[in-house]
Amino acid sequence: MLACAVAACGDDVAPPAWQWDLPAGFPVPVVPVDNPMSAAKVELGRHLFYDRRLSINTTMSCATCHLPEQAFADGKIVPEGATGEFLARNSPGLQNVAYLAPYTWANPTLGTLEAQVVVPMFGDRPIELGTGEDLQGILARLAAEPRYPPLFAAAFPHDTQPIHRASIISAIASFMRSLIRGGSPADRERAGNTNGALSESALRGKALFFSERTHCSRCHGGLNFTVATSTDEPRDAPVYANNGLYNVGNAGRYPSDNPGLAAITGQPGDDGKFRVPPLRNLTLTAPYMHDGSVATLEDVVDNYARGGRVLVDGPLAGDGALHPNKSPLVAGFALTAQEREGLLAWLRSLTDEGFGGDPRFADPWTTR
Repeated sequence: MLACAVAACGDDVAPPAWQWDLPAGFPVPVVPVDNPMSAAKVELGRHLFYDRRLSINTTMSCATCHLPEQAFADGKIVPEGATGEFLARNSPGLQNVAYLAPYTWANPTLGTLEAQVVVPMFGDRPIELGTGEDLQGILARLAAEPRYPPLFAAAFPHDTQPIHRASIISAIASFMRSLIRGGSPADRERAGNTNGALSESALRGKALFFSERTHCSRCHGGLNFTVATSTDEPRDAPVYANNGLYNVGNAGRYPSDNPGLAAITGQPGDDGKFRVPPLRNLTLTAPYMHDGSVATLEDVVDNYARGGRVLVDGPLAGDGALHPNKSPLVAGFALTAQEREGLLAWLRSLTDEGFGGDPRFADPWTTR
């Protein structure tokens, strides 16, 4: 899909260009040419994001798995879809998703938010929202809500019947693209606020994080603390990596029902490879990893310090540090107690406490 920065996309018939309110140093996000941003489209997308009418049985919305108070994650190991099916992978937070690419944990074909939105709405293995199971009925429900006809008309002024599948996808993607903030202590320190933005412990942890001793920043660098980015930031490591989380039976394999990138490529060398996630809001988005199998941030640090996780019993027992596909950057490192606490302090400083409470992103159905 062709894309451009919105400010550079002239179109005589398009809605007025969106005015980005970006933190200092943040670039203008890349936006698909065929879905330019507009205030009306973002507002429509905000309504749809929080609307349970979008699901097959009106039991859940996008926000059910992406709660504002959890930085738009959900705090669960894995979420449950509208019909009771459990998903295989953990719900990630959504801050600054405009700068990510590709999307989801292990599908390199999803290069835009528009492509990603289709998965929870219309995917059926498993069913999430189940929108595709009764699309015409759901469209009728939306059309019957008095707010929606004018919202859709404003967002898509050249469409005579704007309430349809493509307009819903475009609007939700636009709202998600607007979820940009840079208000964490780490952001303030990066912007030059050295007056107590970070504690001395966090500053020591930051130095460790960016050191060749830990290699953390090789995969988790840049604006969003991930190499999976749509910006022109240099990539020091592959977007997909095996971090030594599993080695079932010490036989060089991940769980067969959740092998990561290998499920798409069919390549044994991709077993256990998942997209490197961003690290923002770590104190709000536990549990961690693609399957929510790591409960605490302390466990995350300890697993990386070891060079991979070991499971001593159960059906998934094995030493992840010995998985043949494990990234060479997950080599392990020794930490003193003070260094460990400093690294944890730095990771906690990546939390933007005001993100979930930002009124621009709030539920419009409860904020009249």
